[in-house]
Amino acid sequence: MAPMRAIAVERGTNRPVVVERERPVPAAAEVLVRTLRVGVDGTDREVIAGSHGGFPQGESLLVLGHEAVGVVEDGRGTRFSRGDVVVPTVRRPPDGTNEYFERGEPDMAPDGAYHERGIAGAHGFMAEYFAAPAEFLVRLPESLVDVGFLVEPLSVAEKALELAAASRSSFTWEPESALVLGNGSLGLLTVALLGATGDYDRLYCLGRRDRPDPTIDVIERLGATYIDSRETPVTSISEEQEPMDLVVEATGYARHAFETIEALAPNGVGALLGVPEPWEFEIDGGALHREFVLHNKALVGSVNSNRQHFESAREALEGFPEWLPEALVTDVYGLDSFEAAFDDDDTTIKTAIQFSAYEERR
Repeated sequence: MAPMRAIAVERGTNRPVVVERERPVPAAAEVLVRTLRVGVDGTDREVIAGSHGGFPQGESLLVLGHEAVGVVEDGRGTRFSRGDVVVPTVRRPPDGTNEYFERGEPDMAPDGAYHERGIAGAHGFMAEYFAAPAEFLVRLPESLVDVGFLVEPLSVAEKALELAAASRSSFTWEPESALVLGNGSLGLLTVALLGATGDYDRLYCLGRRDRPDPTIDVIERLGATYIDSRETPVTSISEEQEPMDLVVEATGYARHAFETIEALAPNGVGALLGVPEPWEFEIDGGALHREFVLHNKALVGSVNSNRQHFESAREALEGFPEWLPEALVTDVYGLDSFEAAFDDDDTTIKTAIQFSAYEERR
């Protein structure tokens, strides 16, 4: 079999390395994809550190990466043709199939009913090639070839907004204000998505950075207001700014889940996306309970996304301002300098690793 290079974490270590593996041979109904770029995010760093995810059964390494864009090398009789630009969804059934995948709702499957490529139980997309069933691939226009890896995180935001709206569907909900907690790449994509809907008159984004800062520049260029949590904590936002109809938590900071309730307006909803480490702290449970009941507030948790959300994310990404992807993607690294893609500092918003160059279809 032809060899290929991949980026993996080995059992017992906490750093990514380049390894050599056999190029995958697609099974029936699978497509062979040549990887173009793979995005790096906080989940990748957590997997490398050993605080999230897990290795494929019986294997000593995990190929990383869940935010990918690639080009079809061999469609193998599926609806895809050589040269098609595609992004893969992340979840796979662990044993053939199950009811969640059959319904097209893998994102709602509980623990044990799914694997996540590059995260838990299945190898990811940080390799020169990968194979995937056609049903788990979403076609992209060639115009998104350089930034298609943003579709996956954007799909997560799409799902969160869908669940939030669904929780308010029993009455006439006309939101005007929205707050995103976190100015990382997911938070900024969420701000952009909220702005694109046209449903919100006022947008806010909370972070902990000093000016000048590239994330603050993006927030304000999107027409949102930046809130420094060191000056205005979440619990003070309703007084110092305004009560929020929607709050999207994208920090993984456990206190924010509960502070969100205080920041919400009556009838408001908070969507939780961050995954915190275990942390015990005191809260006034009675006060929070009253807020839920007396002011019709709600919290929803959201993880992963399904094909529908990927397709919505593709459309949203196509409609974003041309400057936005370039502002979000700080650097793209080759395999010879891939380690730098995993660094995280105040100058970094989003990085990606490039595995091959795209050649326009002829």
